Amino acid sequence: MQRSSAREFSIDRQTKPELAGAHLWPLLAVNFFMADFQAGIGPFLGVYLLGHHWQSGLIGTVMTIGGIAGMLMVIPAGAFIDRTHAKRAWVVVAGISTIAASAIILLSQEFWVVATSQVATAIAGAAIVPTMNAITLGIVGQRGFNRQNGRNQAFNHAGNVIGAALSGYLGWKFGYGAIFALAAVFGVLSITCIMLIPPSSIDHAAARGMKEGESDSSASSLAVLLECKPLLILAVALLAFHLGNGAMLPLYGMAVVSHGQVSGPSFVAMTIIVAQASMIVASIVAMHMAEGGGYWPVLLISFLALPVRGVIAAQLLTPWGVYPVQILDGIGAGLQSVAVPGLVARILNGTGRINAGQGAVMATQGVGAALSPAIGGWMAQQFGYAAMFPTLGAFAVLSVVLWLKFRTELVAAEAIRE
Repeated sequence: MQRSSAREFSIDRQTKPELAGAHLWPLLAVNFFMADFQAGIGPFLGVYLLGHHWQSGLIGTVMTIGGIAGMLMVIPAGAFIDRTHAKRAWVVVAGISTIAASAIILLSQEFWVVATSQVATAIAGAAIVPTMNAITLGIVGQRGFNRQNGRNQAFNHAGNVIGAALSGYLGWKFGYGAIFALAAVFGVLSITCIMLIPPSSIDHAAARGMKEGESDSSASSLAVLLECKPLLILAVALLAFHLGNGAMLPLYGMAVVSHGQVSGPSFVAMTIIVAQASMIVASIVAMHMAEGGGYWPVLLISFLALPVRGVIAAQLLTPWGVYPVQILDGIGAGLQSVAVPGLVARILNGTGRINAGQGAVMATQGVGAALSPAIGGWMAQQFGYAAMFPTLGAFAVLSVVLWLKFRTELVAAEAIRE
């Protein structure tokens, strides 16, 4: 595979540090505000539909439909982001699309209306994640990506905490319509912040992993994604993880709410707050761990967290169980939010296909996340929540086995080569 060192900051940080900071603060602000608008009704969807007399199996199915749509779009979206120089515009388009699609559910809870909304939301999400990764890489370069992405993720998780807290309060006080209104406000703020990033601050060659001075025509073909063994190992490990992890949060909220012990919006908000607060810490820890020992141990710990979470969730179907269950969620997801984009950027450095590669990995994650609600929802309906949670957690055992077996190849693949 062709490799090279990515370009450093397109702005000389030593001679113009004030300009670098001026461009990074809007980037951090976008990550903060996009957390809430990107989710829309998101985790509140399950309990919202339960309140409109949906069954858990049907809720899982409609979530799966959206997940499949997102999965099909992430590779084309990543490849498009590699080529386009209008990256900021795609954050705007994705934000508007997500909010509009989520608002439709307020007007109708018919199956195909909800399914269409989930499809539109998933497609928008498929574009915004690689776009933000590309903008970050284009501003800070390969060597600055780990640290800046760690900060981005910390701000993103902080935005989720604030957004979930406000959503829980507003949903309890004024109903689900207020949750959508809050998402719209965060969307407007995200769009404002992305426009504060000057187009000239984004090095589009560095954003896709090209050699300095090379044109888009020098990029490797998309076949490089299938020829890269470390990327395939990562993809399969993440597929197994998300097959178990995807349904954990919505189904845990549904399990406790269905027992009539708590208010739906406030409890779901608490599950998000606990997890996202944990992710803030986990993302910062992941950033420092990666600087010292690489991404391999970071991802191993994230995989190990899921089986433990599944066992604990089955035993603690009570309101206070949200703390251990969602802290473990925060550990797994927070570590991966930093390690996965960073590892993909390292593996594909020099190919010009970093964002297509990010899309390919997101596709495999999407397969797992899409199938997980359907599997978990029907299992819960047939066998109960206590049997369902440990089964979902057990899928990550395959991730651990793969990660241990191919350790040498994975560690070698993430080294930055001059």
